[in-house]
Amino acid sequence: MSRLKRWLNMNQEKVSGDGSLKPEYLQQLIADNMRPEMIDKHAQILKNRYLELEHLDETDPELRPVYTAYDFFTPTEKTQFNPDGSLKQEYFESELKKGTNLGWLEEMERRKKIEVDDYNKVSAKHAEQGINFGAWQMRGRIEDSRTYGQRRQQMEQDLRNFEDVDSLPFDKDTVY
Repeated sequence: MSRLKRWLNMNQEKVSGDGSLKPEYLQQLIADNMRPEMIDKHAQILKNRYLELEHLDETDPELRPVYTAYDFFTPTEKTQFNPDGSLKQEYFESELKKGTNLGWLEEMERRKKIEVDDYNKVSAKHAEQGINFGAWQMRGRIEDSRTYGQRRQQMEQDLRNFEDVDSLPFDKDTVY
């Protein structure tokens, strides 16, 4: 979604699709006793921002990464599943040869397909609001990985202090 569309979504109560003040918002400003010259100035500021974003979208469009559910699969899941959530044929066959129950493999696939569908629905819903859901999720994962060492050290300290196990960020058995 473009910068302009995101800005219009954020200011949908104030401005119409062409950057002008909405009549309801104008009436609210008048009812709040805003002076006419201040209303004109406010309207001009909003219109200028609209024009600036419109120009930026045309001359320097944002490159926004598009993440799929597959980007959030673990390395192990990437060896097991296709991007749509179906099991990879070679994994499916090797598991059957190992004696894995066919019903369990079908259930794994069913669950992963639901997970992919849910991700796609949430991502589409967020896109309507101008939010790049995948980028938001990825930023969270990157931040979590940056602070993992600190959180692990804190958890070790918490264990030494006999903190309640339910309050710990990780399973206590993974620390030692």
